[in-house]
Amino acid sequence: DVVGILCLISVAAALDFKYHHTEELEAYLKGVHAAYPSLTHLHSIGRSVEGRDLWVLVLGRFPTQHKIGIPEFKYVANMHGDETVGREILLHLIDFLVTSYRRDPVITRLLNNTRIHIMPTMNPDGFEATKVPDCYYTRGRYNKNGEDLNRNFPDAFENNSASIQPETRAVMNWIKNETFVLSANLHGGALVASYTFDNGNSVTGTLKGYSRSPDDDVFIHLAKTYAFNHASMYKGTGCDNRQTFPDGITNGYSWYQLEGGMQDYNYVWGQCFEITLELSCCKYPPEDQLEKFWKDNKAALIEYIKQVHLGVKGQVTDKNGNPIPNAIVEAKGRPHICPYRTNEQGEYFLLLLPGTYVINATVPGFASVLKTVEIPDNKGNFSALKHDFSFSEVSTRSSAAASCPKTPLYQELEQASAAVKPTLHTLVLMTVTLVIFK
Repeated sequence: DVVGILCLISVAAALDFKYHHTEELEAYLKGVHAAYPSLTHLHSIGRSVEGRDLWVLVLGRFPTQHKIGIPEFKYVANMHGDETVGREILLHLIDFLVTSYRRDPVITRLLNNTRIHIMPTMNPDGFEATKVPDCYYTRGRYNKNGEDLNRNFPDAFENNSASIQPETRAVMNWIKNETFVLSANLHGGALVASYTFDNGNSVTGTLKGYSRSPDDDVFIHLAKTYAFNHASMYKGTGCDNRQTFPDGITNGYSWYQLEGGMQDYNYVWGQCFEITLELSCCKYPPEDQLEKFWKDNKAALIEYIKQVHLGVKGQVTDKNGNPIPNAIVEAKGRPHICPYRTNEQGEYFLLLLPGTYVINATVPGFASVLKTVEIPDNKGNFSALKHDFSFSEVSTRSSAAASCPKTPLYQELEQASAAVKPTLHTLVLMTVTLVIFK
């Protein structure tokens, strides 16, 4: 038995700087889970076209389930199969987190107060199909059906005609089943932190070459947090002389327009702020560079996770203290086109920078509750500001599940604003009436 335990620990410890193919990657994740069973939870969220598992390792004090007040965070890598750096540095991040727990006070507090989900590869078929590593481009970018997974999600601006792939569907269901607050997806081919929106129209300001979300200030902060904690991303030099990125960040649309991207989908339909991290000029660099990539990104990966504790969080309950799911909770002045709602436990999480905000909680059919909050910089406490809302007149766990349609929501908004002004007022009036009578 002792020998068995020692073997498990050595499996978890022996992570070298090389590329890990499917069998090795699975063995490593299983070894880590076996060595740290109370700190980790390993599960597959689905399968690729060729039937490979889409593994996710969850780390935290309560790894198997969501706990009230503890935000959910995720990293996803290798959605383009030939962009490989993220796949390997996420394995090293796992190694660093499990071996630092209870030894490093910061990592210990981070894991005690955050549930961290790590998916080293979203496109294992593409990775295995990349037989000749190349800095620029191979067919391994796509999944087995030849689809680009980062063009495969429903789009908020135009109808995405791509048929949804098994890998994409698995991630969409995963987002639906967890209360993710913050996320990043790891790519290669450039050195920059790119943020929402990737697509856009006149409503989001694309006429000025920038597609602005209602939380643009938060996204800029998130992108800068990564870039400025990275060894060189903040310098903004890019990968060739033609392209520079001031501060090492860019609005996705400003860089190049993209339909059906994962980060916009997370933000609009998943209530999760996601940015795209381009980590290497070379998509599939030689193995002997992997250690340097890990060192360059290590601090940034940790600092970025801490940002999940920005802003304000809490529960919405009825007069008996029962949670109210599907209550709308948003900060005034930054409405989401698909309103952010409470989860099954009546919880909300809003990522906001320090400052004064009016938070509006609405249960359809009842008067809104408004609360002015002063949000401090609470990241050091590993907890966002806590503020609960109670609806004294609501006594049932009512409020039917309100799902946002997967249609191009911003397209409708653009049509409404392009129409004559009275039409817009009629639209607002209709919406208000609908909310009152629901």
